[in-house]
Amino acid sequence: MSQYSLQINGQSRTVDVAPDTPLLWVLRDSLNLVGTKFGCGIGMCGACTVHLNGVPTRGCLTPVSTVGHKKITTIEGLSPDGSHPLQKAWCELDVAQCGYCQAGQIMTAAALLADSPNPTDEEITGSMSGNLCRCATYLRIRQGIHRAAELAGAGK
Repeated sequence: MSQYSLQINGQSRTVDVAPDTPLLWVLRDSLNLVGTKFGCGIGMCGACTVHLNGVPTRGCLTPVSTVGHKKITTIEGLSPDGSHPLQKAWCELDVAQCGYCQAGQIMTAAALLADSPNPTDEEITGSMSGNLCRCATYLRIRQGIHRAAELAGAGK
C-alpha cells in the first residue's frame, strides 16, 4: 500500500491504496464518490470517464500512481448543485433513459464544450464516439449537448 494525495473536485484527499489500483476504484471504494460508474473495465464504454486537468480520462484504466498532482474532476465536482449547462440540458430534454452511462457522457461532453463552445454535429459525433449508451439515446445526447451550448452562451 502507498499513500496518495489527490486533488479531487477542488479538495485534497489522501488515500492509502496499492499503486496499481484504478482511479475508478479509488473514487468509488475509498472516497465514496460513486457517480463515476464501472461499465466494461477495459476503457471501451466511457462510463468511468473523469477529467484529469480537464482531459476526459478513463478511470478504469488509470492507475492511481500515474495521477500525480493532476486535478481530478468527477461528475460530483462538475457542478454539485446541478447548475452546469449540461446537467440542466439533460434534465430539460430527458436525455437519460436508464442513466447508467450518463455521468461518463456528461463528462466527455463537458470537455468537448470547453474546447468547442458551439460544436457541430460532426464534432459531437467525433468527441462522443467512445462513449457507449446501451439504451441508444445518442440523438438525445446530441440534442442535450447543443442545448447545453445554448444555455452556456446565454449565461455569458
